[in-house]
Amino acid sequence: MTFICCTLLWRGGGAALGQLVSLCKNHEFRRAYAKGKNYVSPVVVAYVIKNRCHSVRVGITTSKKIGNAVERNRARRVIREAFRELSAQVKPGYDVVFVARGRTPFVKSTEVRQHMIQQLKSAGILAGKRNI
Repeated sequence: MTFICCTLLWRGGGAALGQLVSLCKNHEFRRAYAKGKNYVSPVVVAYVIKNRCHSVRVGITTSKKIGNAVERNRARRVIREAFRELSAQVKPGYDVVFVARGRTPFVKSTEVRQHMIQQLKSAGILAGKRNI
């Protein structure tokens, strides 16, 4: 089984067409920050840019401004869980980078998911009409 130069965001299966892959190279994150469109909310910032792959590639970053290691890890877990529930509805062919903000470790994944829905709808990459 071959992988597209990156590891999977969560376990299970190979990097098949349309499957989630995580961004892992610094230049991929910098490309999203420099050329991507950003969508800001009080809980999370999303950078969206089209890619040449036919899959959704996701990156999550947290800075030391968020807090200690425990809070940064919680912020990443909350963002990952919120996006996992939306991943089936996201159109393939995009890189999405989520940046945690100061409130992220202290909110539930359902609140983060609501902000993500608004951001991804604004970006025009939320395909499904399903109500979550």
